[in-house]
Amino acid sequence: MSDSKIALAITGASGALYAVRTLAELLARGVHVELVVSDYGRRLLRDELGDEATLESLVPYLASKYGDTVNAGVVRIHSNRDLGATIASGSHNCSAMAVVPCSMKTLAGIAHGLSRNLVERAADVMLKERRPLVLVPRETPLSAIHLENMLRLARAGASIVPPAPGFYDRPRGVEDLVDFVVARVLDQLGVAHRLGPRWGREGGAGIPGSQSA
Repeated sequence: MSDSKIALAITGASGALYAVRTLAELLARGVHVELVVSDYGRRLLRDELGDEATLESLVPYLASKYGDTVNAGVVRIHSNRDLGATIASGSHNCSAMAVVPCSMKTLAGIAHGLSRNLVERAADVMLKERRPLVLVPRETPLSAIHLENMLRLARAGASIVPPAPGFYDRPRGVEDLVDFVVARVLDQLGVAHRLGPRWGREGGAGIPGSQSA
């Protein structure tokens, strides 16, 4: 098992599939995941994935969906109300954090350093410690306020990864589209993965001898 610790937050924006796929892949890579789910994040899991996808039974749910490889890692669940949790401190050896999906409310709270709950505080820690913070905002259309908050966070060092899948690998279904986005999240976290071919490599997209305009 890896000694790596990564924080993963799930908030109430639509996109539960992105969240559970990210968690499953982190666990399959032997990562120790510090998981925190907002109240609306809990509702999101149930509404989009079904009653079996509760926070308390999340690992068995992942194993049934993605296989026993998820047992290679460890999940530690924190209450979003616990501002005394380990990931609320910069002295905790958590190397990176992702918020998947990230609601506009959470994004605004992080952008303005409010630290009203553990998700916002843990994200604030990542920024102040200059550690990778990956936000997957799921909203459309975007208002000027949303865009300004994203710009503020990008300037502060966060990576903004909208769930906008590519189609050059000819996805065969929803799972391929989800994997495309999760692969970008893992890249930003510095976690190795095999969620599809990379551009220009054997088996990847690209037409020999051609250039994109």
